[in-house]
Amino acid sequence: MQRISPRGCDQISLTTSPAPARPTCRAKKSVVMTGMESPLAVLLLATLLATAPATASSESSQYCDAGNGFGEPRRGVSSEGSPPKILIKGGTVANAHGAEVADVYVEDGIIVAVEPHIEQVGDDVTILDASGKYVMPGGIDPHTHLDVDSTGVKAVDDFFSGQAAALAGGTTMHIDFVKPSNGSLIAGVEVYKKKAQKSCMDYGFHMVIHKWDEVVSREMEVMVNEKGINSFKFFMAYKGYQMVNDEVLLQGLKKCKSLGALAMVHAENGDAVFEGQNRMIELGITGPEGHALSRPPVLEGEATARAVRLAGFVNTPLYVVHVMSIDAMEEIAKARQSGQRVIGEPVVSGLVLDDSKLWDPDFITAAKKVSVLSFPYAHFFYRVIELCTWNFRYVMSPPIRSAEHGKALQAALSTGILQLVGTDHCAFNSTQKALGIDDFRKIPNGVNGIEERMHLVWDTMVESGQISVSDYVRITSTECARIFNIYPRKGAILAGSDADIIILNPNSSFEISARNHHSRSDTNIYKGRRGKGKVEVTIAGGRIVWMDGQLKVTCGSGKFVEMPPFGYLFGGMEKEDARYLSSLRAPVKRQ
Repeated sequence: MQRISPRGCDQISLTTSPAPARPTCRAKKSVVMTGMESPLAVLLLATLLATAPATASSESSQYCDAGNGFGEPRRGVSSEGSPPKILIKGGTVANAHGAEVADVYVEDGIIVAVEPHIEQVGDDVTILDASGKYVMPGGIDPHTHLDVDSTGVKAVDDFFSGQAAALAGGTTMHIDFVKPSNGSLIAGVEVYKKKAQKSCMDYGFHMVIHKWDEVVSREMEVMVNEKGINSFKFFMAYKGYQMVNDEVLLQGLKKCKSLGALAMVHAENGDAVFEGQNRMIELGITGPEGHALSRPPVLEGEATARAVRLAGFVNTPLYVVHVMSIDAMEEIAKARQSGQRVIGEPVVSGLVLDDSKLWDPDFITAAKKVSVLSFPYAHFFYRVIELCTWNFRYVMSPPIRSAEHGKALQAALSTGILQLVGTDHCAFNSTQKALGIDDFRKIPNGVNGIEERMHLVWDTMVESGQISVSDYVRITSTECARIFNIYPRKGAILAGSDADIIILNPNSSFEISARNHHSRSDTNIYKGRRGKGKVEVTIAGGRIVWMDGQLKVTCGSGKFVEMPPFGYLFGGMEKEDARYLSSLRAPVKRQ
């Protein structure tokens, strides 16, 4: 394994041959103990900490203090000076509206020209031959959780390592979720601004709403008018932690409409999930299969239906995140068929995986082996802990469903019922996942995907013939840019667009493993998957950051992208409101 350059975090060069060093600096491991663990869980965790190999995948980091230009309208500017001139020759330029063979010329981080046979571009130009390959806009991941603290457990990927992984996989921008800090939206943004100072690619923010009062209402106005945030997320799940009731959701929907901001929902019935969890524990079902059993598809469908109807009542657009079931998808399909403005976002794990691993009996077998091990067998023990927590890796919410759900979601994506693909990337390592070894409710929820999404969607949807190349661009990049009102600056290969570009070789193959990914997690839920269609070059902000298996990224070079309100989903809504008012035939004039 080749290690990080001694220059530290200012300039990181990585390679994937034979396995990449993670983009990180060495630091001690840390694990949050809740005081509620069983003796077995304590033994597992203590021994793992004592014996785990010192890999970068489970380490914290110390980073440069470089700024990121948050809120500044700088484009194509890096801490290392002006980006180089780049000419991409002979590739098939694919946009959501079509594809053509053309050259692409980039200067100062901006696409200057997209034309056949560009020749006169001056001196000092880097020429990339894309013959037989696709030149596309870099992916935009609409759903990530970097550097997030989830019930006392901190995700392993921060804004540097997560973004570095994204770039290696062809994603050049993501939108992360900001949590309020001590109840304040403004304070929450300040916290995330500091987290994002180590960014190495462009990013945006959604804001989470946990409660409702006049302060929240006023701060939502600040988010939209001053902070460049045009979307707000409401959790209908996680009772006692993040869940909002219908009253809060209604008030939030009304406020979003007035601000031209998009309302987003995590759609699961939180009260019923809480009851389901208690039922599983009472039945003695404590393993990871209890997670899926406690929150079945019907609860996702019910919450989706409720959110859709409330948004229709208010007459405001709705975005349903991580659609994981047929039940939820069918509610979205009915709403869209009726003319309602509803966006459905599946995530790559729900498209390509099934829930069979949650029922893997190896967990029980391995756990029994561990209980009789003594510390002289510590090296072997680390391998056993990996077996113990293998199926824990798949725990996310809503849960990964049985195979028929994934197939149905693929079909819905191919026919336009669902519009774009995210990841819900929220990566934890084996140590953290083992916190729930005797109680599935304590397993940190989250999976990886920010690096794997572009490859898996191509192989699953394009290589299989379910969608076209232009559709691929739409669901991985363009539609996200349109929904969040940053198109055509992002999501397009057009003159004037940001030079966020990938070159994808449809004939090249990939294989996924935890050994060659760039996330800090020591696990990968897509481990062993092979497919066709590989991102060979990634250009972000006009700089070549991924080529020939080499990742070259600069800490602090990423920029916050402001997302203005009143995107295309709000077009013509005032006419719909006028029709509604005219249909009331009220108030009735009485003597």
